[in-house]
Amino acid sequence: MARTFDIPVFYRSPIISVVKNARKLQDPRRRDYAPSVLDFGPIVFRLARHFGFCFGVENAIEIAYRAVEQHPDKRIFLLSEMIHNPHVNNDLRRRGVQFMMTTSGQQLVGWDDLSSDDIVIVPAFGTTLEIQQQLSQRGIDPYRYDTTCPFVEKVWNRTATLGQRDCTVVVHGKWNHEETRATFSHSRSSAPTVVVENMEETERLAAIIEAKEGVEKFEEWFRDRSSEGFNPATDLSRIGVVNQTTMLAQETQAIADRLRQAMATRYGQDSIAEHFADTRDTLCYATNENQGATSALIDSGGDLAIVVGGYNSSNTSHLVELCQEQMPTYFIRDAGEILSQSAIRHFDIHTATEAVTEGWLPTLDRPIQLVLTSGASCPDALVDAVIQSLLTFYPTARSIEEVLGAFQERTSS
Repeated sequence: MARTFDIPVFYRSPIISVVKNARKLQDPRRRDYAPSVLDFGPIVFRLARHFGFCFGVENAIEIAYRAVEQHPDKRIFLLSEMIHNPHVNNDLRRRGVQFMMTTSGQQLVGWDDLSSDDIVIVPAFGTTLEIQQQLSQRGIDPYRYDTTCPFVEKVWNRTATLGQRDCTVVVHGKWNHEETRATFSHSRSSAPTVVVENMEETERLAAIIEAKEGVEKFEEWFRDRSSEGFNPATDLSRIGVVNQTTMLAQETQAIADRLRQAMATRYGQDSIAEHFADTRDTLCYATNENQGATSALIDSGGDLAIVVGGYNSSNTSHLVELCQEQMPTYFIRDAGEILSQSAIRHFDIHTATEAVTEGWLPTLDRPIQLVLTSGASCPDALVDAVIQSLLTFYPTARSIEEVLGAFQERTSS
C-alpha cells in the first residue's frame, strides 16, 4: 500500500482531490496517461493525469511542519527553500522558520550564528557534504530533520557505485541548482565528476572523448563544473550518466545516448560495456510520470495551456517547455496572475522575466479547450483556484458539483 503523508489541509483541493481519487480508483497502477476532462460547457479543462505534489515533496512538507509543531520554543532554520514554491516557503516563514541561504547559495544566516539547540531542516533537494560538516561541527544533527527526496538519494547512491567501479560520473543538471550542487558534492567524494546542462555542453564533452578537442578545451569549458584534479585524458575512459531529478527525462536519455555513442567511437562498439555504465534507473518516477502525462495531455489537443508553479521550479519549467512546443502557454504562480478575461501576467522561462499578455483567452464559436497542469512542488489548492477563477468568466458554466458528479460517473463505469 502506498504511503500517505500528513499534509496541511489548506494545500488540498476539493476539485482536484475528487479528480485524482476517481482516477486512482479507475487506474490504480497509474498506467493510463489520458487526461482528465472536466466539461463545464463554454470551457473544458483538460487536466494532466499526473501533476502536483510528488512523494518527495509530500515527505518534505510533512517533516518540516512536524518540526515546527514539535518545537514551538526553538529557533528553526531551513538551509534554503524547502521546495520551489513561494506559497509553501512563505507559509513556513510566517510560522517563524528562517532561511539560511538563497537558492543560489548566498548566505543569509552565518554558521556561527547557530547553536546546538537550533533546529536545521535540510530541503528536499538535499545538501552538500561540506554543509553537513558545518552543521555537525556546531552540534546539529543534519539527518534529524532531513527532507532530502529519496530519489535524489538514489542518485547519490548510484554515484558511489560508479566510483567503486572506477567510473567517472557525468551529471546532467543545472550547475547552480541546489540539487545539482548537492549531487556534485556527494559524487566527487567517490568519483571524478563533471556536470553538463544540455546537449550543447554534451557535444563539447563528446568532442573531447572522441579526441576531436584537447585538454585545453576541457579546461575552458568545464573547469568550473568538474571535480578538483579532473584529468580528461584518463577520467573519460569509463563513464556513467546520472541526472538532477527534475530535468527532462528525454533530454537525460538523449545525453546518455550521445555520450555512449562517443565512447563507442573512441573505444569500439564491441567493448562499450567496459566504458559506459547503464544508469537509466536513476530517473525519478515522478518526473517521468509528470512529463509523460503532460505529453499525453498535449497530444489530446487544446487551444492553450496554463502551467502552475514556482517560477524557479526546474521541473515546472520543463512542463512549460513541452507545452510551448504545441500551443500558447502561460506559466503562472497562482490564480492571482489571471488579471482579467483579457489579460494575464505570466513568467517567460526564456528571458526569466514576467510579462502581461492581452487577449490571451480566445473567443471561439465552440467551447474553449484549456490544458492545465502544475509542477511537482505546486499545491493542488492553487490549481483548484485557477479553475474557479476562470469559471467566473463564464456565467452559464455548469456547476462544479454537476461536473464532478458526471466525471465520477464516467470514470467508475
